Amino acid sequence: PERIGMCGAYNWLDGKASFQINPTGPNQPITKGEVLDPLNGYYSGINDFVSTASRGAVTQVSCYSLMNNPMTACGCFEAIAAMLPQCNGIMVVNRDFLGMTPSGMKFTTLAGMAGGGMQTPGFMGVSKHYMTSPKLFMAEGGLKRVVWLPKMLKEELKDKLIQRCKEIGMPELYDMIATEEQGTTEEQILTFLKEKGHPALEMETSIG
Repeated sequence: PERIGMCGAYNWLDGKASFQINPTGPNQPITKGEVLDPLNGYYSGINDFVSTASRGAVTQVSCYSLMNNPMTACGCFEAIAAMLPQCNGIMVVNRDFLGMTPSGMKFTTLAGMAGGGMQTPGFMGVSKHYMTSPKLFMAEGGLKRVVWLPKMLKEELKDKLIQRCKEIGMPELYDMIATEEQGTTEEQILTFLKEKGHPALEMETSIG
């Protein structure tokens, strides 16, 4: 398992150790069960667990999609991913970035959309280093769908992002991802994406 907890400080091994120390504690093993949809990441065992644990409030969770039944969160996420409809792409903003984002909302407002255990298509709490996972937003096209990051986050992940861009055969993608220096509105970002020829503009829409 490679996905770091959305708080950025907890991984699968931490959860396993916690369960071994306290079998009735907050970390419980979940049997994935049957693969229902490999692209979105639907598994029968996970759906059964979340349906029971949430008392029916959430009946399905996709492990690899931002738009289709995304994972829920409390509020301790390092960053938030949000769909930008006009740009046909995804932005990710970290908690330390206090400015406006192309979604028209700052982190604090976005947190209300992604937290509180709510399942809001197009909004999801994530860890910063989830950005470099091969399974990042797999249902929406992965890293090629990412169009905007705060400069501080892009610089922090620079080496790993560049490596991941090379792995997907697009070493130039890193320079195609906009930051607040290129704009903080969808209109500004769209102009930049067109100039750079960002692949998200040629991808199928994820809305609807």
